[in-house]
Amino acid sequence: MRYLIRLFWAVLFLFLLSFATKNTETIVLRYYFNYEWQAPLILVLLLFLAFGVVIGVLSCLGKLFKQRREIITLKKNYSVINEHK
Repeated sequence: MRYLIRLFWAVLFLFLLSFATKNTETIVLRYYFNYEWQAPLILVLLLFLAFGVVIGVLSCLGKLFKQRREIITLKKNYSVINEHK
């Protein structure tokens, strides 16, 4: 099973590497005030992917911290109930 997982990751890596080498054309991103940024297509794709991952993780942090506070409160209540038994 371990070898199948490694084979899967190797194939995925080779697929992504071939995708990156096929998309090396320079593209131009135009912003306001005539600002332009030229970069390879694969770099732009990877930057936007990373930006999306960061936004997704940050959107989950509020829920995570809320759940952590709730777990701490429930553990305190549980210990108080067990002391009275």
